[in-house]
Amino acid sequence: MTRTFPRDGATSTGRTERESTGLETLLIGIDAGCLPVFERLFEADRIPTIERLCSEGVTAPLESQIPPWTPSAWPSIYTGVNPGKHGVVGFVGYDGYDWHVTSNDDVREQPLWTLLDHHDRSSVIVNAPVTHPPGEFDGAVVPGFLGPEDPPCHPDGLLDEIRDEIGEYRVYPNYTRDDDSLSDGEKIEEYRELVRLRGETFRYLVGEYEPEFGFVQFQKTDTVFHEFSGEQRHVDRVYEATDEQIGAILEDCDPDRVFLVSDHGMGEYEGYEFRINEFLRDMGYLETTTGGKGMPSWTPMRRRLREGEEYDTWEPGMVARTASVAARFGVTARRIRTVLERVGLADLAIEYAPSGVSRTANEQVDFAESEAYVRARTELGVRINLEGRDPTGVVSPEEYEEVREGLIRTLQAIETPDGEPFFETVAPREQYFHGDNIDETVDIVTIPADFEHMLSEQVGEGDYFGPAEPWNHKLDGVFVAAGDGIDEDAALERAHLFDVAPTIMAAMGVPYSDRMDGSVVPVVDSIEPMSYPAYEGGADETRPATDEDVTDRLADLGYMN
Repeated sequence: MTRTFPRDGATSTGRTERESTGLETLLIGIDAGCLPVFERLFEADRIPTIERLCSEGVTAPLESQIPPWTPSAWPSIYTGVNPGKHGVVGFVGYDGYDWHVTSNDDVREQPLWTLLDHHDRSSVIVNAPVTHPPGEFDGAVVPGFLGPEDPPCHPDGLLDEIRDEIGEYRVYPNYTRDDDSLSDGEKIEEYRELVRLRGETFRYLVGEYEPEFGFVQFQKTDTVFHEFSGEQRHVDRVYEATDEQIGAILEDCDPDRVFLVSDHGMGEYEGYEFRINEFLRDMGYLETTTGGKGMPSWTPMRRRLREGEEYDTWEPGMVARTASVAARFGVTARRIRTVLERVGLADLAIEYAPSGVSRTANEQVDFAESEAYVRARTELGVRINLEGRDPTGVVSPEEYEEVREGLIRTLQAIETPDGEPFFETVAPREQYFHGDNIDETVDIVTIPADFEHMLSEQVGEGDYFGPAEPWNHKLDGVFVAAGDGIDEDAALERAHLFDVAPTIMAAMGVPYSDRMDGSVVPVVDSIEPMSYPAYEGGADETRPATDEDVTDRLADLGYMN
């Protein structure tokens, strides 16, 4: 049984007031949640708790940011600032041309729970992406996505306590993405189990810490679309489990008010994948090489992170280095694998041409020698190799604007095989990003038309165009607000991702930061912002090198190459 929000004591503005019974404000994060997905599930009566929140509260599309992907968008939600301020653009961060898995060390802005701590408001945070390693504040945090399987928590020893209480806790599935020993149904049951662990852990911690603010995030509502191509029966099962946990949280934690938000939407793609680096090479902007670490990605780090090792970076081992030398003579891992698979030895192909070997043995961008390139498709943009900013920049500051403007015009003219413009927007980064960390972003923003197409950073594939992934991210997520202090009669057409943090703080009667880029959504009484102490910390400048054991971490998403 799930609780309802009492409507007694409603004010003339439609806001409700009642005595607090514990958790003051609950933020529920549903990765990739959006009204088109919800509405189909509503009709099938699959998610009654979410449907009730949407119908009793204020519901509107939540416009995401650029880029609308998990590791950048969630930090924007909980800091209230754009990536040019908080500094996180994608799944990996950069140290010159080298790269590492994005972590909380890369987030250079205070999250709302730290700001609440300034006002003696405590918080419990479970599974929020990019919160490893955790900061210190009054409350508790269990990091989520992009952290290791056994993440350090706050306070120390919390994870062992949770496992003693509920039996186990995992960040990632107990199988790897290429594991064919399990059926799809068994994999979905593992997804549902992860959803249950989020809910049980959050309920336990709220009972133990009695916080004023709580944030629980569900990630598998996104991953199920990528790994299972949006197949409805699998989506339904994951969303049903999520809805059940939300219902149990509402029942047990009895929050005064609830916000339900997502980082972006999800929908079918009917367009093309565009291999933009292949195009840039043919246009003379980009050079390629073999060897090294391959293109920036967390894919070669997948298994080890799932097995509990600390995040960091990946370095090719002896086999991968040997393969890169062989590739110079035309003996690539792709060719080896293709031949083995052709003669029915697919298992052998996996053994002798694993992902790490393929990465170093196949053609990749030579960042140091290129004028412009795409580091990762999820960044949605092109970076210029700028002298004075990048380690061996080849474009001088005097040439920068001319090179950028010429490249913008070139990209704007790209058409699909159907003769339609591929890009909806090609623009200077200043139209989307601002702040002290703008240099972490791209120089040119490239947004595919209607989010029906997608980019690929890979080279050496021949043709520029191929079929797009059947399901991927859309710009509009969802914003729902219900409960005490919420004007449930407010007419709200839409809100923006950056508005979430200031709105939550205003709902709690706490001034939001004057550094936030968003504003208070007019479903709660507005409040004046204030200045908070400057953010302290930043990316770890002494990241230790790791060996090839890091090769197979992070098997949790299928949309990273």
